[in-house]
Amino acid sequence: MSHAAVQEKPTPVPPRKGKGSLTGRSLPRWAPAGFAAAGILIGVAIGAAAGLDSKVQWGLIAVVAFLVISYTVTTSVENKRQAKDRLATSVVWVCFILAIIPLFSLLWITVSRGVKVLDGYFLTHSMAGVPSFEKGGGVYHAIIGTLEQVGIATVIAVPLGLLTAVYLVEYGKGALAKAVTFFVDVMTGIPSIVAGLFILSIMLIAGLQPAGYLGSLALTILMLPVVVRSTEEMLKLVPNELREAALALGVPKWRVILKIVLPTAIGGITTGVMLAIARIAGETAPIILLVFGNQLINSNPFEGAQSSLPFYIYEQYKVGSDASYDRAWAAALVLIAFVMILNLVARGIARWKAPKTGR
Repeated sequence: MSHAAVQEKPTPVPPRKGKGSLTGRSLPRWAPAGFAAAGILIGVAIGAAAGLDSKVQWGLIAVVAFLVISYTVTTSVENKRQAKDRLATSVVWVCFILAIIPLFSLLWITVSRGVKVLDGYFLTHSMAGVPSFEKGGGVYHAIIGTLEQVGIATVIAVPLGLLTAVYLVEYGKGALAKAVTFFVDVMTGIPSIVAGLFILSIMLIAGLQPAGYLGSLALTILMLPVVVRSTEEMLKLVPNELREAALALGVPKWRVILKIVLPTAIGGITTGVMLAIARIAGETAPIILLVFGNQLINSNPFEGAQSSLPFYIYEQYKVGSDASYDRAWAAALVLIAFVMILNLVARGIARWKAPKTGR
C-alpha cells in the first residue's frame, strides 16, 4: 500500500461546553418542581417571620421566589435564552394555577357544605308543608322546574341558532348577513334581567299569568346567541375542500350541508350547545320576574308558578336560618352536578358522532 493511500483520520474535536453551546449543561427534569418547592418554603418562612396573617400574601411571596429562583439558576447553569424560556413557561403555569384555585375552592366549599342534607329524601320531596326556617323538605319541585324550563328553551333555541349559523356561514352575504351578525353580537352581552323584563312586558300587555314557559322564553333569548356563535365558529372550521369535492360530484348544496358539513362539526356544535345550556341553567333574575317560584310540585310549565334550582337557592338563602342555608348549599351542589352531567353527555355524544378517521 502506497504512502499516498494512507490518510490520517481527523482527530475528533470534543464538544465545547459553556453558556453559548448547544451541548452545554442542562437542568434535570425535576428542576421546576424543586424550584416550586423552594419557593413555597421561602414564602412560608418569610410569611411566618414577618407575621403575615393572610395566606394570600404567603402565596404571592412564594410565586415571586419561585420565578426568581427559576430564572437565576437557569441562567447560571444553562444560558439566558433558556432562562427566559423557562421564565415564560413558569409564568404561564403560575397563571394557570391562580385561575383554578378559586374554582377548586368553590367546588370544595359547595361539596363540603352541600352533602349535609343531600340524600334521597332531599331529592324526592318538595317544600310542601315545611316552614323554610325548619329542617326537612327537599328540592324535587325545583329540579322538575329547571328540567322543564331549560328543556323548553333548548328546544326553541337550538334549531333557531343552528339554522341561523348555517345561513351565516353557507349562504349569508350582503346587508342581511351583516345585520344578523351585529344583532347576535349585541344579544351576547344582554344581561339576564333585561331579557326577563322584555318577556315581562309582553306578559303584562297580553295579560298572561306567571308560568314556567315564560321563563323559558327569557332563557331562550340568553341561549340563542351562544348557540349561533359557537355553531358558526365550528362550521367555519370545516375544510372547504370537503364542500368543493361534494359539489363537484353533483351533490346539492343542502345535502352537502346536511351530510358532510354538519356531521363533521357535530362535536363542536354539541359542546357549544352544552355550554349554552350551562349558561342559562343558573339564571335567577328571569325566573323571579316571570315564574315567581312555588313551594309545591308543578309539573305543568304552561300553567301556574314554578320553582327552579337557582330560584330555590336564592329563596332558601334569603330565609337566613341554618336549615335553609344547608338546603341552599345542597341545591347548589345539585345544580353543579346537573351541569357536569350535561357536559359529560355532550362529550360522549361528540365522540360517538365524530367522523371516523381511517389510515
